Formats: sequence, structure tokens, C-alpha cells
Amino acid sequence: MSITIGADNLKAIQEQKLQELLKHVSLNSPFYRELFVQHQIDINSIKTLDDLKRIPTTHKEDLQQRNNDFICVPQDQIIEYASTSGTLGSPVTIGLTENDLNRLTLNEYNSFICADGSSEDIYQLMLTLDRQFMAGIAYYSGLRKLGAGIIRLGPGVPSLQLETIQRLKPTAIVAVPSFILKLIQAAKDHNIDLSQTSVKKAICIGENIRNTDFSLNILGKKITEAWDIKLYSTYASTEMQTAFTECTEGHGGHLQAELVILELLDEDNNPVQANTPGEITITTLGVEGMPLLRYKTGDICMYFDEPCACGRNTLRLSPIIGRKKQMIKFKGTTLYPPAMFDLLNEMEEVLDYVVEVYSNEIGMDEVLLHLLPLDNSKASDNRIRAYLQARLRVSPHVSYVSAEQIQKMQFPEGMRKPVKFIDKRV
Repeated sequence: MSITIGADNLKAIQEQKLQELLKHVSLNSPFYRELFVQHQIDINSIKTLDDLKRIPTTHKEDLQQRNNDFICVPQDQIIEYASTSGTLGSPVTIGLTENDLNRLTLNEYNSFICADGSSEDIYQLMLTLDRQFMAGIAYYSGLRKLGAGIIRLGPGVPSLQLETIQRLKPTAIVAVPSFILKLIQAAKDHNIDLSQTSVKKAICIGENIRNTDFSLNILGKKITEAWDIKLYSTYASTEMQTAFTECTEGHGGHLQAELVILELLDEDNNPVQANTPGEITITTLGVEGMPLLRYKTGDICMYFDEPCACGRNTLRLSPIIGRKKQMIKFKGTTLYPPAMFDLLNEMEEVLDYVVEVYSNEIGMDEVLLHLLPLDNSKASDNRIRAYLQARLRVSPHVSYVSAEQIQKMQFPEGMRKPVKFIDKRV
């Protein structure tokens, strides 16, 4: 995508692709055909982006309950089956055609270009490329198109990651930020100065590294204080088959306007203004296998519409504030897991953690923190509890666990991403 294409031209491209999408789903999607009939929607009357608001939104529950009714191609045209991680309920299967895979490749190629990638880079992929993980195949195919070198090492095993960095000398890594911290600790344990290695940048996936004002959060600061490395944040979901990636300015993930229409909506499905929290709602463009119209992702963030210093003029997304379904109402205080993660990352007494929320006997939210402490002394316990009370203004329940226990909680059987939040509410 050209970074200088005008806003009017982008709008025209989006509206043309929107009309193509409406025809495609009205012919081939049982779910959307039914939706159009039920709400008496004439797709020929939907011509502009503003007209899009006349179509009801689609939700995660729709995909979970009627997965196959969203598929728009015969089975023999599906050449790749990806699935969501199932973080918020049962997984959803996404069928991709050859064209969808090419679109996914273009999406990630654009993302790596945005994050200052080039064919001269070598990327070490510290994530799974199996288990139906769409991101894995997206990164790999995007880097292939970029012409960069690729080291498919997979997740975990800090010692192997470090050995490979020293041996093959990648210039960049793609990893979950909390794993980068484990890599830093392993390097310290082996007297390796990471800042003297070949790695100069990291594409950070799955976790926030910035606050909503774009400053580095505690996790981002811990990484950059220990390792002289450039961090790029990215946001994506399997369902939208598109990524929002930071440029070198680090001021939000850039919209790829030719691949997706973005709306941020309030509780009444009205669009919010810039710099105002809203739910990310997307309409996929150019997807054949499982296109989506006004799909509410459940993720809350803000958008910014002023031109970026990098020259791109599309909307940018803030870091994720939280997930709508994961909002916690605890003793009169509203909490989102990312804010709690920031707080726990800040605490020197806490090496690792899992946040659990459950319903008490009267149906109210309760918070239990499973913490791996630096030491098990009473003094440490007092400092941790005092800090939590001071920062949260409420006192969550605390359970101290071993390194083995925290490992089992974060990596249950079959999970491809570390679990930091467990929701047991009924």
C-alpha cells in the first residue's frame, strides 16, 4: 500500500470493495442472507461507508454458534484451516482460499514494511507455526514476500533462542513481550550482553508494550532498559485476517484501509470520536472464505486521525485498553486485565503471575492473583499486599505459587499462547 494515497481515493477503494463484499455474502453466506432478510436490507442501497451503519453488527457468539454459516466458498476451495485461540469461549474455525492466503501475505508484508523491515533483515520467529495459528503462517508468508531471512524456531526455550541468535545472527525477532523478558533473564544468567548481539528490533505480539499516550508501559520499559532494541507493537485478530502495526514513530498501529474498514463503537453502536475509547468493529475487504460485516471484536481502544510523522495518513489504533467481556467490577472499582498486568509487571517482588476472576456466592466479581514471588518471606508478602492496596484501592486475594505451578497455569494442554488471565465467572 502506498503511504501517500489520498483520503478520498482510499474511501473510494473501500466503498468499491464494500459493494463487492455485500454481493459476495448475500449470494454465499447463509448467516448474512438471513440477516439481510430479517432486517429488510437492500444491499444495493448500501453504497457509502456511512450507509454501513444500517447493517446490524456481528458478534463472537454468532461465529461460535453458526461457524459454518459464515463460510462463503465450497469446501474444495478452502486450502487452509485456521482457528481462534478460544480465549473467550469455544474456538472459531476460519477457512482460507488461495486468494485469502495471498491477501494474508500482503497484509503481513505491509506490516513488516511499516515496521522498517527489509529484505536484508533476518527474523527469528519465536512463536508457533502449527496448531492452526493464523499469525504464524501470516508472519512467515509476509517475510517470504519481503525477501527477508527467516528462522522458524518456535516458542519458548530461552537457551535455544539465545544459542540461535549467537549462531545465525538475526537482526529482528517476533515474540510475545513477556517472553522477551524471560530471554533477557536467561541472557543475564549466562553472562550474555544482548545489546551486543545482532538483534536490533522486535515485533511484539499479543501484549501491550505501550500506554494509551504511546509511552512505553512497564513491560516495554523493562525490555528496553535491559536491551538496546527498537520495539514495534502490533494488533491483529484471526477473524479479521489483518494487522495494525506501528511504524518507527511508535504512535499507534496503522490501518490497512484497502484490507479492512474500521469502526470504533460505543455501547449503543454509535461511532466514537477520536481519542475516545470504543469497541473495535471491522468489515473485511477482499476476503473470500469467511468475510465479516461489522464484526465486533470485543477489544476496546481509541483511534487517532491526525497524519503520522512517517507520512501515512490512515487511522491509527491505540494499545488495547481491555476486552469488553473481561471487564472486572471489583468492590466498586472497574478493572481491565491489561492494567493489572502493568501493575504486576511493575513489582520487583513478583517474578510472574496469573490473574483469575470468579463469581462469589452473591454473583459479584472476585479477583485472585496467583503470584510467583521473588522470595517467600513475610516482609515480601507485606510489601506486595500494601502495594496492591495502594495502587488498586482494593485488596485482591493472593495465592503464592511455585515456578512449576505458574508454568502449568500459563501453558495448559493445547494452548499456543501464554495464559495470563483466567475467567471463571458464571
